[in-house]
Amino acid sequence: MSDTLFEPDIDDVPVDAHASQAYLTYAMSVVTSRALPGVEDGMKPVQRRILFSMDAFARPDSAHKKSARVVGDVIGKYHPHGDSSVYEAMVRLAQPFTLRYPLIDGQGNFGSMDGDNAAAMRYTECRLTAFARHVLLSEINAGVVEFQPNYDGTQQEPALLPARLPVVLANGASGIAVGMACEIPSHNLREIGDAVCRLLDDPRLPDDDVIDCFQGPDFPNGATLISSRESIVAAYREGRGSFRLRANHEIEALARGQWQIVVTALPPGVSTGAIMSRIDDLANPKPKGDKKKISDEQARTRALATSLIDSVRDESDARHPVRLVVEPKSRAVSQEDLLSFLFAYTDLECNHSLNLTVLDTARRPGQIGVPALLRQWCTYRLGAVQRRISARIADIDTRMHILDGRLAILLDIDRAIAIIRAADDPKADLMAGFGITERQAEDVLDIRLRQLARLEAIKLQGERDALDAERTGLLAIIGSDEALRAFVRGEVAADVERFGDERRTLVNPDAQATRAREVPQIDEAVTVIVSRGGFGRLRSGHDVDEAGLAWKAGDGPLAVLKCRTVWPVVLIDTEGRCYTIKPTDLPSGKGDGVPVSSLADLAGKKLVAVLSSEPGSRYLVASDAGYGFVCAMEDMVSRTRAGKAFLNTDGALALAPLRLLPTDRWVVALGAERLLVFPLEEMKVLGGGKGVKIMTLPEGEKLARLELFRDTLALSVPGSRGRSKTLNLGEADLMAWRGVRATKGKKLQG
Repeated sequence: MSDTLFEPDIDDVPVDAHASQAYLTYAMSVVTSRALPGVEDGMKPVQRRILFSMDAFARPDSAHKKSARVVGDVIGKYHPHGDSSVYEAMVRLAQPFTLRYPLIDGQGNFGSMDGDNAAAMRYTECRLTAFARHVLLSEINAGVVEFQPNYDGTQQEPALLPARLPVVLANGASGIAVGMACEIPSHNLREIGDAVCRLLDDPRLPDDDVIDCFQGPDFPNGATLISSRESIVAAYREGRGSFRLRANHEIEALARGQWQIVVTALPPGVSTGAIMSRIDDLANPKPKGDKKKISDEQARTRALATSLIDSVRDESDARHPVRLVVEPKSRAVSQEDLLSFLFAYTDLECNHSLNLTVLDTARRPGQIGVPALLRQWCTYRLGAVQRRISARIADIDTRMHILDGRLAILLDIDRAIAIIRAADDPKADLMAGFGITERQAEDVLDIRLRQLARLEAIKLQGERDALDAERTGLLAIIGSDEALRAFVRGEVAADVERFGDERRTLVNPDAQATRAREVPQIDEAVTVIVSRGGFGRLRSGHDVDEAGLAWKAGDGPLAVLKCRTVWPVVLIDTEGRCYTIKPTDLPSGKGDGVPVSSLADLAGKKLVAVLSSEPGSRYLVASDAGYGFVCAMEDMVSRTRAGKAFLNTDGALALAPLRLLPTDRWVVALGAERLLVFPLEEMKVLGGGKGVKIMTLPEGEKLARLELFRDTLALSVPGSRGRSKTLNLGEADLMAWRGVRATKGKKLQG
């Protein structure tokens, strides 16, 4: 027995190193094997396994099979996890309100738009849809994809499904991995097909021409897309952004001049129940937190809601999947005011994110734009078709080889039959007597003598000629890149013709203009508080005691801004990207606030500044590389949750912007050991970009700080022995430091 607690052949590894490696392994497993779809087939592993399993016994031309049977087959052969997770994934593939092109034909209760759960798997039945069978599985055994062992090595499963169309865009995807997530909306198949065909025609097609093929996302339930064309193009180009969606509605006229609003289609993820609950909360608000009464804002909103709305009811049924009726308080209520209230305060108008994070063809996770995604898919599809054709040519060669052997035998069939009947080793005698190969001889011996005697040379020769002609045509296709592209283009066009349909989501970018005439925003003095850790909160008024503010352990103030509720709040990260939130998005109260990353897609970036000021305010923005410009507050405002690239830092770090006062005349630029003062009027006014050179810096040195002043300034600068000293810049000594923008400045004395 060993005297040690552990086996002697086990290496000692530091706990922190082992934990780090184990977590990295887990994280990559979640990313590549669970959460993110592949660019080739748009499937996650569990979805891929469900469809592959169903292809064996639940095809579109077969009867529906019990869902429990499918789930059992999947977890038994390919996916050794809980049955509930597999069933939930299968249910999503069958929901016509979740997928634009459902992959499973469900029979029974598969849930509803209102969030109702599906019935238990023992009660529901399913089979593949024609779309899933043709687009994702028709080439599964055509030599297109590689197979790999399942979890216990007893079965083979495909590493990918041989997708004939970009399903990743057609049906979209949603998933949360470790440190990354994806949110891909569905799109119209005809628009996808148009873009793919144009890329196959011209591989060098500009990205903007690819994006021009898309009007925008096309959701299963319809609704109306009201984002501007510019924001849609920007989101598709970067693979990140958001889309503004609005419910479809009608105004129904009633007797005696009465009317009502009928909502007929909702944005994705929004239910009639949620809208009714939200309206009830607006009309009957409850005190927030530990408050004993509702806030002034809640009271104003309640008064507005009760003055506009009389009742809300859900009349949805089988004929009308969505029919939400809103009755006005009286016929004197303005239709525009009521609609504006509903759009402003409920999810009848909301944002839907785009985050194109997928596994590329090398199985590496990353965020890419729509043009890059389609280029990768085209490359994959061209390779897949080439492999399919090569496999078909190999099959043809095998069959023609067999036919050549049979035709050789038919030249003297009687002698062949005699050899088979009398010879001790008929295979060897046939090979010697007719000059055929071992494989051909085995084929002849596998044929019954009665059938062998009935072989007809004309039919065999006809089959061989047809195969030879097919082989010649296939060789011509894979022998030319242009011919291969044309062939794949024809297949894509045929599939789009078969499965494509009209858009369900309307596009009306002009509708966004009505947002400016929505419910008037309340203009109040507030204080926005953001910590260095990224937590934001709101206090009413400007009389906030900054010294009395509480912070999380290790955290502290980044910005305490005295502003107004109608002013935008701009967040700037270290890479110069700007994000915009409303002051009223932040919670009031005495808590620590909420992470601002829940209000803007910061993507893990660190904030360097938070700004808010009245329209027309100007700022000096710069990077520590020594470049910058003057801009207006409006230039930094972003319309999307994902923000916008504003200051081009080229790998440097953005500095906190400085607000310009009307009296400011001079700019002070401070390097590690040099100081430059120059007139503010030498700075260029821009709406974004890299800017102009502020100060010439030695290699490896950074711009430490910028200051603005009118006549005098007390500036803290580096002194001797690592200590700082105060440098007074006034009328008398200003000229000693004055220079011209973009120069080195003068050296500071120790």
